[in-house]
Amino acid sequence: MKEKNIPEHVAIIMDGNGRWAKKRFLPRTFGHNEGAKNLKRILTHAKKLGVKYLTVYAFSTENWKRSKDEVETLMSLFKTYIKKEEKTFQENDVKFIVSGRRENVSKDLLDSIDYLSEKTKFNKGITLNIAFNYGGRSEIVDAINKIIDSGEKNITEKTFEKYLYNDIPDPELLIRTSGEIRISNFLLWQIAYSEIYVTDKLWPDFREKEFEEAIESFNKRERRFGGINV
Repeated sequence: MKEKNIPEHVAIIMDGNGRWAKKRFLPRTFGHNEGAKNLKRILTHAKKLGVKYLTVYAFSTENWKRSKDEVETLMSLFKTYIKKEEKTFQENDVKFIVSGRRENVSKDLLDSIDYLSEKTKFNKGITLNIAFNYGGRSEIVDAINKIIDSGEKNITEKTFEKYLYNDIPDPELLIRTSGEIRISNFLLWQIAYSEIYVTDKLWPDFREKEFEEAIESFNKRERRFGGINV
């Protein structure tokens, strides 16, 4: 693409897997599988364009309310994804990290997450941050409890950020697929000044072309951070 202003960090609410499957009279699990395949495409393209961090919303703290079968499918899919992509991540210099609570997640899955995080921790091509068992409010509450336990005083915004799940830059661009115009408890602290781009495309249909359109829209924004550009 022609634009040179590539955001360092892009966050995506990958919404619409279930609706994608329903439109095709398929079980929701088919939609989640297609969504996982599409993540690989978008991650590869983001790295090619020069994005350094990609954060994706994979499973929220509210998603436990879904049916037992769907939750189990999502857990199994994530574990399969981790095992399947290890070689790809190493070959393409992808650093893998996860943001979210560990409680209620099986030890088997946690071990897989920790293993891949350790194996890829020195990779520098792009960081893939999976928001899994994640909630923006939970992250803020967890940070506050860590601060209380630490005994640290006189907290500033800068010191508060040290207690968030991962130490990475705030996203400049937040993309939401499926046309829903809401944040859904995602990165509440980090997206204070993010540019937001919403598309009607369901996540499995959100391809490289749509990703570039989101960045083109980002390039047309005037980012003032509360100030005035003259």
